[in-house]
Amino acid sequence: MKLNKLIVAAAITIFCSNLCTAQKSLDLEDVLSGKLIRTKGVGAMNWMKDGERYSRLEPNKEEGGMDVVAYRAKDNAREVIIPSAMFTDKSTGKKIAMGRISWSDDNDKVLIYNNTQRVWRYDTRGDYWVLSLHDGNLRQLGKGLPESSMMFAKFSPDGTRVAYVSNNNIYVEDINSGKITQLTSDGSKTIVNGTFDWVYEEEFSCRDGFRWSPDGKYIAYWQSDTEGTGVFDIINNVDSIYPTILHFPYPKAGTANSAVKVGYIPAAGGTTTWIDIPGDPRNNYIPRMDFIPESNELFIQQLNREQNTNKVWIAQIGSATPKNIFTDKDAAWLDEHPEYKDVSWDFHIDDTKHQEGFYYHFTQCPLNNFARKEGYLEVLPVMCDVDFLTAKLMHFTLHREHTLAGGGEVCDYWYVGDDSRNTKS
Repeated sequence: MKLNKLIVAAAITIFCSNLCTAQKSLDLEDVLSGKLIRTKGVGAMNWMKDGERYSRLEPNKEEGGMDVVAYRAKDNAREVIIPSAMFTDKSTGKKIAMGRISWSDDNDKVLIYNNTQRVWRYDTRGDYWVLSLHDGNLRQLGKGLPESSMMFAKFSPDGTRVAYVSNNNIYVEDINSGKITQLTSDGSKTIVNGTFDWVYEEEFSCRDGFRWSPDGKYIAYWQSDTEGTGVFDIINNVDSIYPTILHFPYPKAGTANSAVKVGYIPAAGGTTTWIDIPGDPRNNYIPRMDFIPESNELFIQQLNREQNTNKVWIAQIGSATPKNIFTDKDAAWLDEHPEYKDVSWDFHIDDTKHQEGFYYHFTQCPLNNFARKEGYLEVLPVMCDVDFLTAKLMHFTLHREHTLAGGGEVCDYWYVGDDSRNTKS
């Protein structure tokens, strides 16, 4: 309660200070525009291929627009690697808006994400442009698709193509030719390919719903069938002066869930092979799925609806039948059955470890134990990569020094906000 009072007092102080400075009365536009309290952050950062530098967007005060600037981690040496002038649309002569960027694996191309719109909680729908550094060619992707309809665009491993979602279907576009191949065609209001319904985003932080295979020949993806799921209505009083009604499928306790499945399809087009995971798809969840690095195998996690049983499957490209490599029960059940202690997570929270964020560690991980025992060592890097990916999706930065997969005594997790600068204590 004291903290809430302090926050309110601080807000009032800043509010009054702004009023005195501006010499005008406060209106609703001031409140909603963010003019009362301005915050600063460093923005998104991307590690370069050399592993020694990271890039970020910075304003070009002389020419306008945004530069892509690289910083060397060891000494903070700064270099402008893409000047803002290169982000000029030749058809209009104007600089394009800059949102987020991502690099191809060889750092030869950059994806630019802009003109964004919100889906559920996050701005995950917008437009994409690609800039080729070797020839300076800048062009917009998805010609012919509706404006601000593209989601989760990402380069193929060789950087020659980009895959993305639009209107619940998955597309692959060749960068050089501009040829667009539509991989799925059944996307609709109830069939969702390559992304997720509200429940998966809310409960599992799932938004990006497809993955390139390491060789670039296939794309694995989730499909959700929301037919038969109850519809929830929310009154939106924010986006306009008159309220609007939002309708979306939302299963309440005891009602029908969306039916979710995963499969893979050739990136050149073809037929989807659905993975035959046992169990009713409306009473089980598939919160995680990814390709094992340098392989043609998929790593799939399945939870039952009660979320007290966790199963891990391995599926191989060329087959629809997965192999169950691990099954775990929830901690409460394990407490009553000590014979299963060796296949549980030994979880420890330490709220005194760091000044900000939150910290915990595992001293035992059954997935690590099983992978080592059964010879699935290639799975270990995926497990660690998922931790960092999950943190990024939740707008946190994960700092860690030790992992059981890397031979450490613990797996440590220290999460801080994306814009935090206090990462040493």
